[in-house]
Amino acid sequence: MRPVAIFRHSPTEGPGYFAIFLEQQGIPWKLIALDEGEAVPVAVDSFSGLCFMGGPMSVNDPLPWIAPVCALIREAVAKNVPVIGHCLGGQLMSKALGGTVTRNPVKEIGWGAAVGAEGKIAADWLGEFSGKSAMAFHWHGETFSLPAGATHLVSNAHCSHQMFALGPHLGMQCHVEMTPEMIATWCEQWADEALAVADLPSVQNPEQMQAQIAERLPVMRQLSQQLYSVWIKGLQR
Repeated sequence: MRPVAIFRHSPTEGPGYFAIFLEQQGIPWKLIALDEGEAVPVAVDSFSGLCFMGGPMSVNDPLPWIAPVCALIREAVAKNVPVIGHCLGGQLMSKALGGTVTRNPVKEIGWGAAVGAEGKIAADWLGEFSGKSAMAFHWHGETFSLPAGATHLVSNAHCSHQMFALGPHLGMQCHVEMTPEMIATWCEQWADEALAVADLPSVQNPEQMQAQIAERLPVMRQLSQQLYSVWIKGLQR
């Protein structure tokens, strides 16, 4: 089986639980470290699927890899090669497929709700979370619009577009791939950003985020397992 390509845009925003899940299913993966200057592949044919992780930059920044990444996403969609995006990755998918990425009304940082939509497509992706509230991790100041033909899957009070599906492709604003180690690293690395807006109801401080790991992570892990289980069904075997 061809590997899933996992694109990393920042050293501390790696694949986390997504890679663990693939390994548990016996699915090979290959890391493409754009943050270390690795080139964007010129074609999608070597991969069974594409995964894009998060990053502190904006898809609207003049970075040299954004245009080729968007072109690769469009090629994958045209060839029915599944694409999945986490936070920045979901924004890249939206941009590549004709959507826009703009400032969210508020920054959203820490643990927060992920409210599932209803309907057949939502039920297919979300399973028991369709029409119910789950849990996700958040760290973003921008948000995406839904590409043409996409189905809205998840929202919450602070960001209406948390997740969309388009055929076998899944774009997420929220982070469902987090591990305790990633949360601890982010809380240390970006503590100043969180503390600067800690008075917002959409933001937790680093102590709150870490204190709630034991309670919140198992619920989010159920959601991530549900989503990833559906996504891998479309992989090019």
